[in-house]
Amino acid sequence: MSDRPVVAVLDYGSGNVHSAVKALIAAGADARLTNDRGLVADADGLVVPGVGAFRAVMDALRASRGDELIDRRLSGGRPVLGICVGMQVLFGRGVERGEDTEGMGQWPGAVTELDAPILPHMGWDTVRADANSRLFRGIEHERFYFVHSFGAQSWHLETMPPFPSPALTWCDYGTPFLAAVENGPLSATQFHPEKSGEAGIRLLSNWIEGLPTG
Repeated sequence: MSDRPVVAVLDYGSGNVHSAVKALIAAGADARLTNDRGLVADADGLVVPGVGAFRAVMDALRASRGDELIDRRLSGGRPVLGICVGMQVLFGRGVERGEDTEGMGQWPGAVTELDAPILPHMGWDTVRADANSRLFRGIEHERFYFVHSFGAQSWHLETMPPFPSPALTWCDYGTPFLAAVENGPLSATQFHPEKSGEAGIRLLSNWIEGLPTG
């Protein structure tokens, strides 16, 4: 038996999943690419990757009932990490090239096109990590790899005690957008930690170390 935390990588037809699995293994997880509903429900952590268009990712999640699995885990306080479009679909809606698509609605607000002279935002960039961030502990000043033209450019969720305020990490490209959110059991990054070298592995390791096990 492995003493590593079991992390399910949700296999719903998105690309770039194998690099995410390899990065999670390097970060200390027993990572498994799966669409097995029992494993997705019982794993210590769930990672939701996503590349491409908001609508296509939402369609694939709904077709595989992956959205239900994510919602069920979060309802039970079970950790979930979204990556790239896997972060975007957690918001209420996505607006891409005239298409307005309903998202999962875990967080209110819309994902919209970045207001920048050159798109996509592609390459390495720094972030402004929240002082209370767990994900960025020890890597606050590192650079991470982005590939996207859309993002969440505002935050609308209000929290009241005893619930802690979410940790919001921002990046600037044309205008500020959310590079990462940590909100209870739900975390997400707009950049690709699996493509971000040692800093990305460290971020995944920070997330894995915070998973409740047993």
